[in-house]
Amino acid sequence: MTKALRRSAARLALLLLVVVPVAAWSLVKPVRVLAPGLAGIGCRQGATVCVEDPAREAEARQLLAEGMAFVASHIAPVEGSPRFVFCSTRACADTFGLGVRSAVTAGTWGTVIGPRAWAPHYVRHELIHHLQGQRLGLLPRLLKPTWWVEGMAYALSEDPRAPLAEPWEGHRREFDAWYGRVGADRLWAEAGRL
Repeated sequence: MTKALRRSAARLALLLLVVVPVAAWSLVKPVRVLAPGLAGIGCRQGATVCVEDPAREAEARQLLAEGMAFVASHIAPVEGSPRFVFCSTRACADTFGLGVRSAVTAGTWGTVIGPRAWAPHYVRHELIHHLQGQRLGLLPRLLKPTWWVEGMAYALSEDPRAPLAEPWEGHRREFDAWYGRVGADRLWAEAGRL
């Protein structure tokens, strides 16, 4: 490789190392869950629970602990300690790009809980999405039908809202019918075939 070609390759690599993270941070706001401190959200050293309002940290930790126990006993254990950012205000939620959503899970990197989602069924719902990513892989999970991805989260989180607004209620019904046919023991194997 010539000296000029090596310099060009080095410049390109440097450009990619700088531009890609900055673009992701700016354009794909849920990615900010990777470094919530840079978005002004407090996280204790090594903590996986980050809160906008430190006075609500115990509440956030309790919601996550309940959700982890629920998902483990009703579906399967979540591996590791997923990062959760709990926003108490709309401004915080907007920083992470929630928009009209109550919460969002960004792959297996982390979850943002908006001010309307401080409730057990919302945390369970997002943990189920995290578990889907762990069990299926991120790309395969993205390629699954929406009725399965969202229907599973609404149905198995025991979301008390009934009926949900469409299309969510239809997704929950379709998942419930599918789950009734395949059963809990074959959930992941059959999901792989979708």
